[in-house]
Amino acid sequence: MTRKRIYEIAKEFGITSKELIGKLAEMGMPGLKAANSVDEEEYGLITNLYQEETAPQSDVIAEEIEGLSVGKPEEGEKVDHRPSRPPIVSVLGHIDHGKTTLLDAIRHSHVTAKEVGGITQGVAAYQAKLGEQRITFIDTPGHKAFTGMRARGAKATDIAILVVAADDGIMEQTMEAIDHIHAAGIPMIVAINKIDKPNADIDKVMNDLTKHGLTPEVWGGDTITVSISALKEENIDDLLEMILLVAEMENLRADPAGTLEAVIIESHLAKGRGPVATAIVKNGTLREKDIIVAGSTWGRVRAMSDDTGARVHQAGPGEAVEILGLQDVPHVGTMIDVVKAQSDAKAAAAKQKKQEAAPRRSRAKMSVEDLFREAMEAEKLRLVLKASSTGALEAAKREIKEIDVEKIKVDFIHTGVGPISEGDVLLASSIAEECVVVGFGVRADGKTSKLAERDGVVILTYDIIYELLAEIERALKSMLAPEYEEVRMGEVEVREVFKIPDGVVAGCYVTDGKIERKAKVRVLREDKELFTGEILSLHRFTEDVREVQNGRECGIRIKDFNDIQSGDRLSIFTLKEIER
Repeated sequence: MTRKRIYEIAKEFGITSKELIGKLAEMGMPGLKAANSVDEEEYGLITNLYQEETAPQSDVIAEEIEGLSVGKPEEGEKVDHRPSRPPIVSVLGHIDHGKTTLLDAIRHSHVTAKEVGGITQGVAAYQAKLGEQRITFIDTPGHKAFTGMRARGAKATDIAILVVAADDGIMEQTMEAIDHIHAAGIPMIVAINKIDKPNADIDKVMNDLTKHGLTPEVWGGDTITVSISALKEENIDDLLEMILLVAEMENLRADPAGTLEAVIIESHLAKGRGPVATAIVKNGTLREKDIIVAGSTWGRVRAMSDDTGARVHQAGPGEAVEILGLQDVPHVGTMIDVVKAQSDAKAAAAKQKKQEAAPRRSRAKMSVEDLFREAMEAEKLRLVLKASSTGALEAAKREIKEIDVEKIKVDFIHTGVGPISEGDVLLASSIAEECVVVGFGVRADGKTSKLAERDGVVILTYDIIYELLAEIERALKSMLAPEYEEVRMGEVEVREVFKIPDGVVAGCYVTDGKIERKAKVRVLREDKELFTGEILSLHRFTEDVREVQNGRECGIRIKDFNDIQSGDRLSIFTLKEIER
């Protein structure tokens, strides 16, 4: 018998992988994952244990088993009764590792012949089928578009496929794609492509993955890997099964009758057709004649077509459609809202247009210290770091990591070699928390700088590593509350107390050092500390003075303290900030 994966065994039992994993954990087999495989002996053990556990011991128990009591929600746990929806998948990776070939292979092998002819019309998404289940693929040009959607607050993708060539391994763009997927916070499946090549080395790719924090499940980690040949269309079904498995674990659900959640994934101006936008529906249903708002534009849905080019009158969860009827071309990543009246649509679009005309955040004139202080609440500084060479990048990362500032952790969202790109800015702007782009020996071009200004992303550039480190360290230290030490100035003896309409004045004699009007004071009575505060006023005879030297008399009023007595001693001091 060949080895079986947990999700395959779950199918045999007629339950979900999540339910089986939970049941096996209860039976003393914890730590299993859906993609883990077992041998014949382990398969037999799991089967026997499961059958014994679920064997009915009475009519009541039999009814529970028949109703699949395994995995039922606990008392008080909310149950999502919405139907499941197709997962929405993006494919990312290095430029020549086979992203397009993979998408073509899925089209050819899992889309009907009628559909294949229609897909060439250029719709930016399409659905593939595996059995009776559907998967929606976004045909994006790369991680720039993937992140551009998130930068506008849209979570268009549920699962990301990272394509890595078995004959090439992890490349610069692969690492960039990994960082973008991590920032999105969505599940990742690694498709190890080109296994048909003579120099393919799957183990090397897996080893490279571990170096970037992605330990494959077959090596005991959490990263699902599938070895494929997109060119030969090998193991494509295995990849689609894994996508459906992850979707099952993510419990993706939607209500066709619920509030519309749809996102623009592609838009352009077509000759003779006007503004054209492709949208994916995540919840609810989009219908012809709906009045919609898409960011700073609006319109009535005049016509819709699916990924085959066929006219459709509505689109439900997981479906992608091309929309005609908008007044202008919307931005990619814009969410669509349905409104009741044209007047509401016009007002909402006008309001958004006004907001887009101004910078997202007014930050251009803020100091570096102010910018970094914004991250203080999270006790974390998030950086996108770019450098002119691999050596310079590693040196900068090493030195920044060694900056020791209490409670502040430096988190590298992405690091790379080369100029600061639009993708770097989009990544920084898509992070929920504050993120700063830092360039060491590299700059951003005019287009990238304008994008950063529009999105309120701060770009800091340096030529010398010591300037970079000094600025970051100074900014980090400014995020911490200042620490002070006491500096003793002198001591005063209270000889008389004079009552005045709004308090008391202590008639004093300076026995040591001096006293200044802006100093702090500690009231001591029989060596016990009664009060610590500030001097409100300082007098010599009838005049206000700034200071009084040793051996002279003076009158002192203490702020918020009137319980002063003859014979009390006043310790005078100032606070000096400790340099870090």
